[in-house]
Amino acid sequence: MLVNGLHHVTALGSSPRANNAFWTQTLGLRRVKTTVNFDAPDVYHLYYGDAVGTPGSVMTYFPHPNAKIGREGTGEVSTTAFSIPNGAAAFWQGRLGGALDTRFGERRLEVSGPDGDALALVERDDPRTPWATDEIGPEVAIRGFQSVELRLSDIAAEARLLTTLGYTEIAREGDVTRYSLPGNGANSVDLRKSDLPRARYGAGRVHHVAFSVPDRNAQLRVRDAMIAEGMTVTEQIDRDYFWAIYFRTPGGVLFEIATDGPGFDRDEPPERLGEALQLPLRHEHLRESLQAKLEPLY
Repeated sequence: MLVNGLHHVTALGSSPRANNAFWTQTLGLRRVKTTVNFDAPDVYHLYYGDAVGTPGSVMTYFPHPNAKIGREGTGEVSTTAFSIPNGAAAFWQGRLGGALDTRFGERRLEVSGPDGDALALVERDDPRTPWATDEIGPEVAIRGFQSVELRLSDIAAEARLLTTLGYTEIAREGDVTRYSLPGNGANSVDLRKSDLPRARYGAGRVHHVAFSVPDRNAQLRVRDAMIAEGMTVTEQIDRDYFWAIYFRTPGGVLFEIATDGPGFDRDEPPERLGEALQLPLRHEHLRESLQAKLEPLY
């Protein structure tokens, strides 16, 4: 087994303020880091998760004010699913609306984010400790990711890649095949075959999905395995809170392999996570201009 499950999912958004309100107030996650896109520092990079941003719990966003809405299609992460306790779907349907369904024997509520983001809340036994709020108690709070769904024109090559990473096919239902592994709780990837045209990046669409490895040595082993599978893989890149490598899968989805450390408390104490704007060292000289340009989150 080369990976431990999901690490984070990164999507595109529009209004930073609306994005922050949805994830912290409506869904009740903690904003564990407020920083900027390494490659475009005039855009926020916002991280939401549990108390400390445990790998497998963190949804991240690049919110571009006034961004155009993306188009759903193939070659993308089409749905991001979160784990909630058994019996909690009724609470969330009352809060969010949405449609109840069942997949692989698990009750799920399908809902939309502020930019049409395709999300699901899935009931299951999950021992992970959630971040709770005054409105959203621990008995219903989100535990972390349950799975991601990849929508593809052909699933065979993607399935082979997942198998190399350590996943095993465990079930099929309609046009969806589930792959899973024992790991950090965010253990499943669903492959959905579709005839839709290619997806188009934009607000509400996922930019990439990241998988968890414990350290840089494990990351290098994954890199070697992916190169052996014919993937073009980046070198290890320092993202301050983890190290990352990236490659585009045969189905067109951008995969990242991210280390579990050093973690989100490397530059601020755990009790203050996400409160202040943290900048990569190479962008620190831009602090004054960025603070004047970035839209306030409240």
